[in-house]
Amino acid sequence: MARLLERGTYLQGLTARLDEAQRGRGALVFVGGEAGVGKTSLARLFCDIMRERARIAWGRCEPLSTPSALGPVLEIAQALDGGAAQLLETGERRVQTFRLLLDGLSARPKPALLVLEDLHWADEATLDFVRFAGRRIASTRALAIATYRDDEVGPDHPLRILLGDLATAEGVHRMTLPPLTEAAVRVLAEGSGLDAAALHRRTGGNPFFLTEILDSGGTEIPVTVRDAVLARAARLSPDARAVLDVCAVAGPRIEPWLLEAIGHHPPEAVDECLSRGMLRSEEGSLTFRHELARDAFLTALSPQRALTLHRAVLAALRASSLAAQDPVRLAHHAEAAGDADAVLAFAPEAGRRAASLGAHREAAAQFERALRFSAALSPQRHAELLEAYAEQCWITERLSESIAADTEAVRIWREEGDCGREAVALLRLARTYVRDGRNAEAEQASLVALEILEAGPPSAHLAAAYRTRAMLLMMDRRNPEAIAFSERAVELAQQFDDVESLAMAYNFLGAAVILLGRLEEGRAFLERSLTLARDRGFDHLVAWAYWNLGSALGEVYDVRNADHYLTAGIAYCAERDLDTSRSYMMAWKSLVDLYRGRWEPAAAEAAAVLTRPGTATTSRIMALVALGRLHARRGDAARDALDEALALASRTGTLQRVAPARAARAEAAWLAGDLGRAAEEARAAYDLAMSRAHPWFTGELAYWRWRAGDRFEAPEWLAAPFALQIAGRWREAAAEWERLGCPYETARALAEGDDEDALRQALLTYERLGARPMAAVTARRLREIGAGSIPRGPRPTTRAHPAGLTAREAEVLDLLAEGLPYAKIADRLHLSPKTVEHHVSAVLSKLGARTRAEAVREAARRGLIVPSSAHQSGA
Repeated sequence: MARLLERGTYLQGLTARLDEAQRGRGALVFVGGEAGVGKTSLARLFCDIMRERARIAWGRCEPLSTPSALGPVLEIAQALDGGAAQLLETGERRVQTFRLLLDGLSARPKPALLVLEDLHWADEATLDFVRFAGRRIASTRALAIATYRDDEVGPDHPLRILLGDLATAEGVHRMTLPPLTEAAVRVLAEGSGLDAAALHRRTGGNPFFLTEILDSGGTEIPVTVRDAVLARAARLSPDARAVLDVCAVAGPRIEPWLLEAIGHHPPEAVDECLSRGMLRSEEGSLTFRHELARDAFLTALSPQRALTLHRAVLAALRASSLAAQDPVRLAHHAEAAGDADAVLAFAPEAGRRAASLGAHREAAAQFERALRFSAALSPQRHAELLEAYAEQCWITERLSESIAADTEAVRIWREEGDCGREAVALLRLARTYVRDGRNAEAEQASLVALEILEAGPPSAHLAAAYRTRAMLLMMDRRNPEAIAFSERAVELAQQFDDVESLAMAYNFLGAAVILLGRLEEGRAFLERSLTLARDRGFDHLVAWAYWNLGSALGEVYDVRNADHYLTAGIAYCAERDLDTSRSYMMAWKSLVDLYRGRWEPAAAEAAAVLTRPGTATTSRIMALVALGRLHARRGDAARDALDEALALASRTGTLQRVAPARAARAEAAWLAGDLGRAAEEARAAYDLAMSRAHPWFTGELAYWRWRAGDRFEAPEWLAAPFALQIAGRWREAAAEWERLGCPYETARALAEGDDEDALRQALLTYERLGARPMAAVTARRLREIGAGSIPRGPRPTTRAHPAGLTAREAEVLDLLAEGLPYAKIADRLHLSPKTVEHHVSAVLSKLGARTRAEAVREAARRGLIVPSSAHQSGA
């Protein structure tokens, strides 16, 4: 109890959260603090207090070199829902099982109280569960407490990423336990004879350190926690000290039978450890009072003593029929014991089990462990281990390691003369090169694989080779060739009933067809891919279909449909925690919102992608392009974002990435008045775009060359809006951009003429958007043609509104939300109907909407209004 001084406020906070959970508003509370500060003690006391009020389940993350997948979640599931626990152990349909477990938290009268201890040691699958639960726990009758050492969670730690992902989730809270104050130390030290101020300085107020010093009964203050723990142990008998050594090596918990099997330890020695508080008995096992104490004994062991004990633990575990054969535990002791045969027996099995449960980082670590002992393996088994390791590294974005492992596997299969296995490894390698932005190397690997497989009979592997070629060709916008390979992949995939290849082939086929301008036909192919993937439960392929629907349609400026698919895809991925796909779609959503005139959400979406650790290169490129264009259009500094975008895009060498980066840089240069650099940027990607006959990329690059005064002959097949602008037909171009739903581009076309009304309309749009450079250009153009009463820019109140609405426009929007017609709005505001019409037009433009109803829905989505029931129902 002494260690719980100064913790009343935190207990009150947890009690309030449990009260809320009782009423159906659940919460996840992260409790951080340094090791030994009392996080677990706080959780234990709270559970003891609430034992009659709540169903309690406790899951512990353990500090093995490679933790067991889903270990703490399984502990919780076994305590609360045996059915969910059985499903979790199989590793099948993990998301559905997570949902089943979460739904069960609200199934009984008492709220559930869950504790996840030491989350800084959690495996990947456990963190996935916490992420899943954190995003949904607010709708349950559960309080989850997750403890972690905040001083051990650096910027790249998986838990740090999780904390960032859940930072804005409803029902997720954080508390940090501080060390004890000197006043509390004085209370604890009373009667010890030790100087309280010196004790506080030396321990930093750490409760565990304090307790160890005070319980040791010494008159000197030890320098470190380790010294304090060992000072207490020095007062034990040799037999009791030997028990502590064995327990430290055996792991965070040791079963009594295992302690007995390792060697003769008198019962009184164990009793001595328990009575002195060095060990505690917990659920049939012996544990240290704190992991810091175990660490102290481990570091005090000589290497030879540790080796001997690990060998003894391994032998006892392998010989016992009482122990469930846990390959993770066995692999851990096998490596520490230096037993290569045992490592190769247990580490791959542990890796496969971890992979099946979704703990891919832990799976990679187990396969890597096996590879360290693989010198005596046959070439075939060595290559298979490399491939297993490469696959797990690919999933966890450790791309350089994945490439190195698969490259070595390719070499082994080639030397062994196994052409089929070589080709399959090359296809995996191509996939990894693409994710790493090394498309030229991916191209080479896929061509070699295709040559090998085409020399043999038709097969499912050949279908995979064809769809890999289709993917690469589509990504480089060699669309006719991509279509041809997609169609071959479809034919073979159907022949061999390979639904995964079939869904992927339809995906690439649809994207290529859209990019050739056949939008409805392409959407139909991608919708077919979506249906196939959804019917088979291929969540990652469903996400990929949404991803290509959104990005391909966005690339050809069909921004309304792109927005529809991206919004649906982001929601789908959020529901299933497919964060890599979600990030890419958010990057494209940022671009689409930019084009639609929704600049605030565009900025937020790009920032969310760019600030998330581990974001894939492709997602980062598109988010940087969106943010760079937005900054340039606002007159803010855009160079850093666009420099990074170009550096990353250039690595890929593909038109898909290079053209957007170059076009954005050309626009930024033109807006800055640097016409020479604008022309140079546009020319840098122009020939590549011409070689692919891409109407939109070529069109925009040609447009910026034209605006920069570059002399050249543009092809006839440019996308219509750009072709019309280059031809000087600005009214028709503006009409095209307006039809597409792109207000900034509409204004840009209008500003290219000499018509005063058109210029004023363009200026109004620029001021609404906050596009300062183009507003200045347009105002200057108005002065040049002799126009008077040129607006000086938006008022401060307009700039302060989240959507840039004036006070009057905000009033009009509120009345639109009430469903009032123009005449009644005019009466209410004492305006003419014509003036109201102008205000409504301004509101639609600023919200990127086509109709009044769409404007109301968009305003409600952004929290600007509370719409009437008529508009909420789509009336």
